[in-house]
Amino acid sequence: MAPPAAPAAPLLLLPRRAATAALRATRAASVAVRAAQPDTTAATSSTSASDPPPPEFKPPPGFKPPEPKTFEVKPGQQNSILGASLAIPLRLGTGVFVLGYSPSLVSPSEIPPDQYVLQLGDWKVKEDSKIGQCKRPEKPIEIYEFEGCPFCRKVREMVSVLDLDVLFYPCPQKGPTFRPKVLEMGGKKQFPYMVDPNTGAAMYESDDIIKYLADTYGDGSIPIMLSLGPLTALTAGLASLGRIGKGNSYTASKLPPLPIEIWAYEGSPFCKLVRETLVELELPHLLHSCARGSPKRQEFFKKMGRFQAPYIEDPNTGVKMFESAEIIDYLKATYALFPSS
Repeated sequence: MAPPAAPAAPLLLLPRRAATAALRATRAASVAVRAAQPDTTAATSSTSASDPPPPEFKPPPGFKPPEPKTFEVKPGQQNSILGASLAIPLRLGTGVFVLGYSPSLVSPSEIPPDQYVLQLGDWKVKEDSKIGQCKRPEKPIEIYEFEGCPFCRKVREMVSVLDLDVLFYPCPQKGPTFRPKVLEMGGKKQFPYMVDPNTGAAMYESDDIIKYLADTYGDGSIPIMLSLGPLTALTAGLASLGRIGKGNSYTASKLPPLPIEIWAYEGSPFCKLVRETLVELELPHLLHSCARGSPKRQEFFKKMGRFQAPYIEDPNTGVKMFESAEIIDYLKATYALFPSS
């Protein structure tokens, strides 16, 4: 379908790469939008003295980031991981690898110690891709969607394939903030909805979004599992059966002024569990996609001395942490209005 006119930049949560001044200017207003209150900026000068201060966000009392442990499944998390893993065979690994992924076994001496690499016994796996040949967006693409939607899943898989940074605005059922925003911007409460601030493009329809992303930020090719029409939608829907109902419905929460940053990718069951919570709490998040073959894995390794996903950095509290189970607990304790004990 023809894309509607490009909307104005969303009122809330501009990407961290945007001007710091703009972020600060919108911070006070962002809290009020949670309840879809009418614009009161005209009266700000006369009421600012009596307005309540914006909520402060702090880590839970006694919070300490956990030590990262690769591929560790926490007690009680087994069934969740198993259900989230159902998508891997059903979608034939789409969203696990970036465009043009090409692995090769090499001897350990061929890989410098400061380079990220997958270790298999006495050998190392050198991972290459075509991502370095593709155009990169200067600003994160913005996508309004929710976790349990099969059409949204298709777009998220393409995001992983193309190794894109995306600012996700979660739109769970009964979500008070971003569902109405989509209706305001595009005229329909339909998902996914994409806005590309780099080109001015804005559009609904998962297949149109996938083709746009492939043509603009890839080599024009679309993975086979994203080009099978009704079969693609069917398998994307079946992939959610292991986590049916998760990541769909809104949980009352406090809206932070800045998006949470997350390093993750669509094919990881550990990442999926964290995204379910981000969506249910309607927490905007800047995704740094990092599927297998992503150059971001090396960037992350250089920064942290290891690579593991998911990993979050919360600019609202200063928390930086690994481990999916603990990230979920942290998000609920920090942002849910009625955190469970």
